[in-house]
Amino acid sequence: MRMVNCSIQKVLYMMKQIIVDCLGPEMKTTPEVVHRTVIVYDQYTLEHLLLRLNQEELVPAYFAYPHGLKPVPIVLFNHSHGGDFTAGKTELISGADYLQSPSFLETLIADGYAVGCIDMWGFGERSQGESQLFKRFLLQGKTLWGQRVYDNQQFLTYLLSRQEINKEAVATIGMSMGGLMSWWLAASDPRITAVVDIAAQVDYQALIEEDCLDKHGCYYYLPAFLTKWRTADIQQLIAPRPRLSLVGIADKGCPASGVKKLDHSLKEIYIQMGQPAHWQSLQLSGGHEETKEMRGLWRSFLKQQLGH
Repeated sequence: MRMVNCSIQKVLYMMKQIIVDCLGPEMKTTPEVVHRTVIVYDQYTLEHLLLRLNQEELVPAYFAYPHGLKPVPIVLFNHSHGGDFTAGKTELISGADYLQSPSFLETLIADGYAVGCIDMWGFGERSQGESQLFKRFLLQGKTLWGQRVYDNQQFLTYLLSRQEINKEAVATIGMSMGGLMSWWLAASDPRITAVVDIAAQVDYQALIEEDCLDKHGCYYYLPAFLTKWRTADIQQLIAPRPRLSLVGIADKGCPASGVKKLDHSLKEIYIQMGQPAHWQSLQLSGGHEETKEMRGLWRSFLKQQLGH
């Protein structure tokens, strides 16, 4: 499937097909704030939110924005997996041993952006057993990954309703599962204008060929995906929007053959769409982690793309 020379309508139709064919049926829910607690710090305001984003359960979230002139760009932060189901959105504030310091919250606020993050299904205040969720959704004709993507789309809808936000400057970022969410979300939602994924450039076919399927949890596997799609078919829907993909050369969860294959395919797409500089795929020193070098690269990328 090629996106080159497609009309906007066809691209949007393809995005719709991804949601239905790969992720499961959409649910119709209007995002709604059920509870809000506001904490004002010296440099920023942090809101603890409880949102209605889906038809099943309420979703806890953080939303923070710097003091000063508004509106500002928004960065939707996607937390990682890490096998720690108690963490979730708190990773935004507390970090993790495979992330750089200071935290993403401190860094993004210091750079002048608002930032939001939810507890994804099965994490933080929603911790209820990932395996149970995966199996239940599968039996109901849905996927756990699809429900996680859907909640983040709904959260984005809420964020863009806030007066503090510049709706024309919208980025998403994350590492590992959070990075996978970044590019899946951007492929599914044209409102995102810039994408950063760290330790998440994963090609499904390469996972099979290099015996690396167990490097990722069950949540990430979608029924019959490879009978209809390639990973590149999904990722090319992001083009020509700017994207920075950062992978450690020793990261076994991102097989090098897949990273190179995706780079080749996407480089061609971005060239044909007249925006070759909007695609950056970098394999750097390190493993499954955010390195100091990566921190500097994504901060520079966001500054360039969000105009702040």
